[in-house]
Amino acid sequence: MTLVCTFDAFQEYCNEAELNGIQNYPLYEWTKTVIKDPIKQQKHTKSFAFYLGLEQVYEKHVAAAIQLEVTAIKDKKDILEVKLIDSNPANNPQPPQTPVTE
Repeated sequence: MTLVCTFDAFQEYCNEAELNGIQNYPLYEWTKTVIKDPIKQQKHTKSFAFYLGLEQVYEKHVAAAIQLEVTAIKDKKDILEVKLIDSNPANNPQPPQTPVTE
């Protein structure tokens, strides 16, 4: 299990896209806009995800177990919020499909 900062993951995505050609990375423009925005920087530097191996998405029972463990130490570790994110696009907001221009 690996803890990954959302902002760092966004930055790595942009770095990889810039090395390999942004045309192959459909979320490049949206992600680059997010990491350049100071307000969004603050938000995403305080947001973390758990990776199971290289997987960012895994079975709900695994995620629920992690959530329970983190919630148990929440007050002792200055954790503001612990939540599960549903990977089904129908159940949560998704990044735009078309590039965002600045």
